[in-house]
Amino acid sequence: MGGFNRTKDLLIIIPAYNEEKNIEKLLDNLESPEIMEIADVLIMNDASSDETNWIVKERGHNIVTHVFNLGYGSALQLGYKFAIRRGYRYVIQMDADGQHDVCNVTSLFKELTTKDESGEYPDIVLGSRFMEGSSPYKAPLAKKIAWGFFRTLIYWATKRKIVDPTTGLQGLSRRAIIFYSKYNHFDDQYPDANMIMQMLLLGFRIREIPAVMHARTEGVSMHSGLKPIVYMFRMTFSILAVWIGVKFMKRDRDVASARDYTEERE
Repeated sequence: MGGFNRTKDLLIIIPAYNEEKNIEKLLDNLESPEIMEIADVLIMNDASSDETNWIVKERGHNIVTHVFNLGYGSALQLGYKFAIRRGYRYVIQMDADGQHDVCNVTSLFKELTTKDESGEYPDIVLGSRFMEGSSPYKAPLAKKIAWGFFRTLIYWATKRKIVDPTTGLQGLSRRAIIFYSKYNHFDDQYPDANMIMQMLLLGFRIREIPAVMHARTEGVSMHSGLKPIVYMFRMTFSILAVWIGVKFMKRDRDVASARDYTEERE
């Protein structure tokens, strides 16, 4: 890694844990000229016990391998630190299981680099499964109820309608990357609707665009077994903690205008 030279502004960060059955096909798709001419790829290998590490190394992509399993959030945050130290201006984070179609990369990047009617760039762009223009996406009733609950909490606290509050497909500006890379600014296990609420309350600019997603076909989801129940309780309390911390304890309320979190774009 010592001889690495950044030539692009965009880094695609992909956390991976035992994804040998999915990662090769994903890399095949990411290695298309359309993607490779605008982005570098970083695989955050979270102590996989299968062949994930060797598959990525053989393909020549950047990889950081954890000795111990640190969790999805920690893998992402270490990826953000990598992006900051290497000078990337944008990050797109996507899953290693093939659910996030690579066609979303160019859509997210275009949105990240497009001003709105007020002349502002977004800090975060969410790839949504449930907007007009999104691909058909089937989900169990329990998940639909959870998504509706989180949507309601976010709207109640911020008055913003976020259609897909748990999407892992996101594009980040350097301003958002810097903030997330700081200590205690990012959930080290399940960064999800809680982070969206936090960033909205802190004044970061968030947009949502339609995305193309697929069902997982190989491997085991991190939300398998009893984990969805634990996740539901944990996420609910985390959302409430974020709301109380920002709204009443004024935690990090000055970051939106702080010099460390601003960026200049031509």
